[in-house]
Amino acid sequence: MSSPPSHVRSGLTAEQGGPEAAEEVAPGPEEAAAPAAAGPEYDGPPLVVAVTGAASGVGALLAARLAGSSAVKRVLAIDERRGDVPGVQWRVLDVRDPAVAERLTGVDVVVHLALDLGMDTDPKARSAYNVRGTQTVLTAAAAAGVHRVVLCTSAMVYGALDDNEIPLAEDAPLRATEEASLVGDLLEIERLGRRAPMAHPGLSVTVLRPAVVVGPAVDTVLTRHFEAPRLLVVAGSRPCWQFCHVEDLATALEYAALGLVEGEVTVGCDGWLEQEEVEEITGIRRMELPASLALGTAARLHRLGLTPAPAGDLAYTMFPWVVSGSRLHEAGWRPVHTNEEVLGELLAQVSGNHAVAGRRLGGKDAATTLGAAGATVALVGTAALVRRARKRRRI
Repeated sequence: MSSPPSHVRSGLTAEQGGPEAAEEVAPGPEEAAAPAAAGPEYDGPPLVVAVTGAASGVGALLAARLAGSSAVKRVLAIDERRGDVPGVQWRVLDVRDPAVAERLTGVDVVVHLALDLGMDTDPKARSAYNVRGTQTVLTAAAAAGVHRVVLCTSAMVYGALDDNEIPLAEDAPLRATEEASLVGDLLEIERLGRRAPMAHPGLSVTVLRPAVVVGPAVDTVLTRHFEAPRLLVVAGSRPCWQFCHVEDLATALEYAALGLVEGEVTVGCDGWLEQEEVEEITGIRRMELPASLALGTAARLHRLGLTPAPAGDLAYTMFPWVVSGSRLHEAGWRPVHTNEEVLGELLAQVSGNHAVAGRRLGGKDAATTLGAAGATVALVGTAALVRRARKRRRI
């Protein structure tokens, strides 16, 4: 999955919390300000914008951009811990806390990015956090008189199917399957977003759906795909790869926060890469397997708890789910990064990591799996994991 930007929950220490920390405007050096991408043209009144999940990832990038924007009067940064974004006011709390409504008094726009997208998080706990957090933020925003909420999910909600149009329009039907994966969380978040304006007249909701997100600390089943010793290709499939750099996602979110795009909005690099182009850029050879073998192995490994993603997520490496980004383009937004550049950055970030079927291997596992050659690489590794799991169950 592409996945959207990660928010890691952490315990609140005395240094991170407290009333003084919650109200203080954080100082910071010039170099910590927003990325160099040009800001959008906006001629409306200056806005007060709250950003949840602002301590890290795309939330921190967006908060920094907004803090340096003449279109924004004030930025409230909401997270379970203080970050180091300069020029913002911190509100340190859990987004599931109903008290968030009090913190949103006087806010015009909320950009909700406090999601748990961790690969190793318990699925039930992750879903409870993501869904409850979104529900609380939407209800609190309406209670506080906020006019607009911006949500960020993923283009994965369209589903990856062999008959998808290339590229998909924003209003294409959502055909993803929910299963026990992160995509199920994202679909539920979108349902909440659609219902909110009906339950709370006067509140509008904009949803951004990025392609495969890449950036520092972004760790998803789709980025781990490039940690494998061979690129898995399912026979008869036609993979198309489109990426979205976190910096481009932050600028797209800025457009949404200022109301320059509305409704459902897709975002990614211009165009896409065919599988052959990906192999040429990465220098990683393919491993082609029959669909029954690839899907069957993935399902078995997930059932045994050895891989974090269900077999259904393999479809996102098999079939196209490329998006057009037409609404952002019509508003004047353009990505700074190309697919080729983002893929190169991803390779640098995952260098030294080794994963098979989304499961990151360490030490002994990596040595065993990578010692095999050719098309048997992943099968040798996964078979070893299956045998090991069976032995543990007998003990």
